Amino acid sequence: MPVITNIDDFREIARRKIPKAVFEYVDHGSYDQLTLAANRRELQALQFRQRVMINADDRRLATTMLGENVAMPVALAPIGMCGLTRGDGEVLAARAAEAAGIRMCLSTMSICSIEDVREAISGPFWFQLYVFRDRGFSESVIERVKAAGCTALFVTVDLPMRGQRHCDLKNGVYVPPRLTLRNAYDLLTKVGWSWSVLKAKRRGFTNIQAYIDKTTGGGMMDTARWADTNFDGSLSWNDIAWIRKNWRGKLVIKGVLDPADAKIALDNGADAIVVSNHGGRQLDGAPATISALPYIADAVGNDIEVLFDGGIRSGQDVLKALSLGARGCLIGRAFVYGLMAQGGPGVAKAVDLIKEELKVSMSLTGVKDVHDVTRDVLFNPPPGGKKGRASSGRNKSRTSRRSRR
Repeated sequence: MPVITNIDDFREIARRKIPKAVFEYVDHGSYDQLTLAANRRELQALQFRQRVMINADDRRLATTMLGENVAMPVALAPIGMCGLTRGDGEVLAARAAEAAGIRMCLSTMSICSIEDVREAISGPFWFQLYVFRDRGFSESVIERVKAAGCTALFVTVDLPMRGQRHCDLKNGVYVPPRLTLRNAYDLLTKVGWSWSVLKAKRRGFTNIQAYIDKTTGGGMMDTARWADTNFDGSLSWNDIAWIRKNWRGKLVIKGVLDPADAKIALDNGADAIVVSNHGGRQLDGAPATISALPYIADAVGNDIEVLFDGGIRSGQDVLKALSLGARGCLIGRAFVYGLMAQGGPGVAKAVDLIKEELKVSMSLTGVKDVHDVTRDVLFNPPPGGKKGRASSGRNKSRTSRRSRR
């Protein structure tokens, strides 16, 4: 077995073991991939302020995300088609997350169903919703999410239409898929991947299939086609108000990059936002999420919980995001590389790598508790972010805000 020391090690193993079309679907971004590259480049550009002779024992990573106790400020992000990167991928990831004491967010476009994940774990998980033109689907899925005991609903708002991903078109990853001799050969030669997918319980978009079966009917290809043509370009804040009426749990708006939108999300009853550019897979040329984060965090203050995703590959990246105003981080590609490379144990290892890196980085910057992380951990920090001691009760103003709704 190779020695795994960081997430990039998992990425390299996954690149060799997984069919090119599947790997590049996860790994690549839209258009010229400028935003994808910026997410990593601008995180890497931030430098730490090293502190010495400060007691480095007993670093405390435990915190809350969306009001729930977690072992560290990290959750697994929703990943479409995760169960095709590895058979039963969402179930394997959910089990690894629960064992690590963190949350997993299931995608609308998952392969394993809401009910599959519910059966696989005993604790809570979160769900990510795409609002399609057919609002009956949203109503149906919200009821299923309630029945599964999900505690938070993440509404993705930055995909009213799909940004073009050049590699997917070249690899035949579109609806309907295009099978060529080259990618057929590639699929067949990746024996481990093929076997994991073939023996898996699911291979289609089962969350959508359940709705299609009750309405128009159709097979796996019809379900994929329905999803691809039903993204709603008319999505507006009025739809968020409608969802808020149907969902009384924690409501999270995912895909915010502008302070003005963060304030509107607050006004529409959101409990949290995710500062995200969809992993560089939508608007190419949009800012890196770490650059947008401090301005958004300053704009909303303690009135709404701010989560972060985009480019996280290490515990050091998590610490940087916390210093600039995030309450917690979502990791996507980082855990999927582990999943593709080694299945469930790979996810567990990826999460553990990030945990240990966060702990060490806190020690070397003189921070004992994640609630005490401020921009003081950075050398020449950018404007914005958390100034001075961070409050462990970040959302203390929430009760008064809810009473006004």
